[in-house]
Amino acid sequence: MVIVLVALLAGLSLGTGWLIVRHFREDAESTSRFYSEVFAGLNSPRPGAEAEALLRLGEQVRALGMPLVVTDASGRVTAYDNLPFETSLDDPRLKDFVRGLDRQNAPVADSTIGTVHYGALPARLQLTALVVLQALTIAVMVGVAIFAYRSAMSAQRDRLWVAMAREAAHQMGTPLTSLQGWIERIRSLPDASPALGEHLSADAERLDRVARRFERIGNPAAREPIGLGALADRVAGYFRPRLPKWANQIELRVEAPGAGPTVLGDPVLLEWALEALVKNAIDALQGRTGTIILRVENDERTAAIRVLDDGPGIPKEIRRDIFEPGITTKRGGWGIGLALSRRVVEEAHRGELALEPSERGTCFLIRIPLAGTPA
Repeated sequence: MVIVLVALLAGLSLGTGWLIVRHFREDAESTSRFYSEVFAGLNSPRPGAEAEALLRLGEQVRALGMPLVVTDASGRVTAYDNLPFETSLDDPRLKDFVRGLDRQNAPVADSTIGTVHYGALPARLQLTALVVLQALTIAVMVGVAIFAYRSAMSAQRDRLWVAMAREAAHQMGTPLTSLQGWIERIRSLPDASPALGEHLSADAERLDRVARRFERIGNPAAREPIGLGALADRVAGYFRPRLPKWANQIELRVEAPGAGPTVLGDPVLLEWALEALVKNAIDALQGRTGTIILRVENDERTAAIRVLDDGPGIPKEIRRDIFEPGITTKRGGWGIGLALSRRVVEEAHRGELALEPSERGTCFLIRIPLAGTPA
């Protein structure tokens, strides 16, 4: 697409240049023919030929559209032609107009007819417009070239990240299989704690889900029915056992009307996006007691999940850029969680992820069209 645009702009530039060359060639031919006719008339022995040549010269000058004003020795206007406004010989505007003409070209004094003040030919303005058009064309071409270069570099980085993500998912397969075997071995021990086995198994399942998420990168998103209430319960169920229980307790609560509402999408990617928002809320409450709420709602066309926390909130100076990669309030953070979540919600699910105003803490809103609703 970019190559086509560059070729089109180059064609326009060449076409403009060809028009300019044709204009000058035709103008040179007509001017040469006119000068030769005037010269021949001025040097013709035929009676009256000189007067006819001068009349033709005056007609040609007027036809060119050049503004002309003639003044006498006292500066009074005695004649004019091709002015951009209707006027009369005693119009006071003529004096200002004459001064403007003199700034363009030095007047010509003649003892017989007076002083001739003249401006630029309309063709000069047209040529200026052509130069501006040519410059704009070149600027657009440079802009397209820069855009094409950046797009190519971005596409190359995307391909690199996709390849790395898939390779990471592949490399995680073997240790995950081994880990599941060791978990079963621990469960079989007579003095093993059942809770320990459950937690280890949950972590192993999470690693497996993470590996499957990386496998999804670069592939079309799935289109499956997803109950957002069930999704919120699943995400909360993973995080609750890992929240602080003794000091600086954090409560994670789900407010949903059941397993629904239902949307169409990729459950692996959507769970990933919601987990990133919950993880952000947990990090915001680091070192303090607080509450996180996953509130699921819907209207006639869309379903919504709000992730609310009563932490310190997001500083005003970065709220506008909070979804940009690299923007983070955490020490050592990469600042890609929110950018990834927005990409999953908006590009893969034709939804919306936004930071909502809140009196206290932070509120992120995920809104996705209901299943069966036209996007």
